[in-house]
Amino acid sequence: MFRTPAPRHGLYLGNVPQQAAAGHPETPITLDHDLHALPKVPRHFTLAELADHVDDLAARLWAAGIRPSEHVALYKAQNFDIYLLACAAARIGAVPALLSPALDGATVGALLRRLGRPHLITDDDKLGADLDGLPLDELAGQVVTVGEGVRRGVSLADLAGAPRRAPVRLHADHPALMTHTSGTTGVPKLVVHTARSLQGRLRPQTGLASLIRTRETYAVHLSYVHSRMYMALAVALPKGMPVVVLNDGSAGHAADVFARTRPGFLETHPNSFMEWEELAGDPRGPLSNVKYFSGTFDALHPPTMRKLLGASRRDSPLFFQFYGQSECGPLVGRWYTRKNVHKADGRCLGFTIPGMTRVRIVGRDGTRPSRKNPGLIEVQSEGRAVTYHAEEERYAKECHGSWWRTGDVGYRTPLGCVHLLDREVDVIPGIDSTLEVEDTVLGRLEELSELVLVPGPDKEPLPVVCTRHGEPLDRERWRTAVADFPQLVDPVQMPLSELPRTATMKVQRIELARRLREQRERAA
Repeated sequence: MFRTPAPRHGLYLGNVPQQAAAGHPETPITLDHDLHALPKVPRHFTLAELADHVDDLAARLWAAGIRPSEHVALYKAQNFDIYLLACAAARIGAVPALLSPALDGATVGALLRRLGRPHLITDDDKLGADLDGLPLDELAGQVVTVGEGVRRGVSLADLAGAPRRAPVRLHADHPALMTHTSGTTGVPKLVVHTARSLQGRLRPQTGLASLIRTRETYAVHLSYVHSRMYMALAVALPKGMPVVVLNDGSAGHAADVFARTRPGFLETHPNSFMEWEELAGDPRGPLSNVKYFSGTFDALHPPTMRKLLGASRRDSPLFFQFYGQSECGPLVGRWYTRKNVHKADGRCLGFTIPGMTRVRIVGRDGTRPSRKNPGLIEVQSEGRAVTYHAEEERYAKECHGSWWRTGDVGYRTPLGCVHLLDREVDVIPGIDSTLEVEDTVLGRLEELSELVLVPGPDKEPLPVVCTRHGEPLDRERWRTAVADFPQLVDPVQMPLSELPRTATMKVQRIELARRLREQRERAA
């Protein structure tokens, strides 16, 4: 049974920095980059100054004509100012819609049309590239530009010094934030969060954070357009945790930053954790002070967790692993230590959060779900988003009473542990679990930085491999490593940078398979 909060009970993102600053004004915030929206702000500032920057930007957005309940599409270069601008828009009661900088112009145009002529906050680079040629006068109510010297639309720089405004707090069930899905099967869906649903997904995270008694420096490299970034800071800032934000997630840069800042809590996307494996051998020990690692998007490959935990010199470091979705927030989880990580099963996601989430597995053919016959994973969560904007019927198709169908297939063990085998759209005939094959082979070949199994042109299981530093794949070692999987065809090798990815660095498997088919057709 889930609790029903009071009508105005919710998480109001626009107020998070100010409320946190009231308790910890001197907490330091460190960036590895300059803010586009506030170019004169140094890379090191306090939580009190962060709150003031958000309030400043909120005043400028109000002066630009943005009002409560209006949609504000944010589509600009990757930068922490996306977080500031989203909080600023929310602070005056507007509804920020966060669009990944990786989206192409056509997709952005479709989403702007779906939003119904929103205010658009963008920058010169996007105006001169992805947005060039789009009928912005038709798609956006107005264009608000970030950066100095930009002369299209209303310039935020020109509105500096605008009178400050009192925060606007809408009803807890009013739309408060929109993020989007990965778009692996077409134009992304706009996921609508309310203050109440955001509070629902924050609850399990604050419960976990309450177990952390030490004041650790929290280093984070996450997509600024994903709801996880907003939940992460809604936990870290009120606890007074010093925050280090990485814009550049490359291994070499991360090593330099961590060697200086010595984080005790580290969170990023699974693919970035994989890239950061090489930090374990850095003589400066950039990971040596990490007490807590946290992964929230996908189950991490066990060899990666082993290497990262082994790089810490803290007593009993922990690796937290959570499974969740943009629509629901965290659903199940577990943690690993150096003592049990060698037993980790990459398909084991963990257990539901008591009193907050529930999971059931629905058989696909009328038989009991099992490892050999996985079922559809459905969930209940306080943090479930309320709809897809302008696609309510599409959202309703995933609702089965109070249960939400995740699109994943898996099973539960007798003890209740949830195991995820595949996305339903990624199932390949003859393969029990593409993810399990990837985990196994990656554990056997340390020279691989990534392995993705996709259906080939004839639906055959086709491995796509990326090696560390781009070395040619040792075919003899490969054949030995995949001897247990005779159904695999010969692998295709490509650079890691060429894999199509989502905003959270997940590989877009359907898009990758499409590109490989096109390459084969052109070569024929």
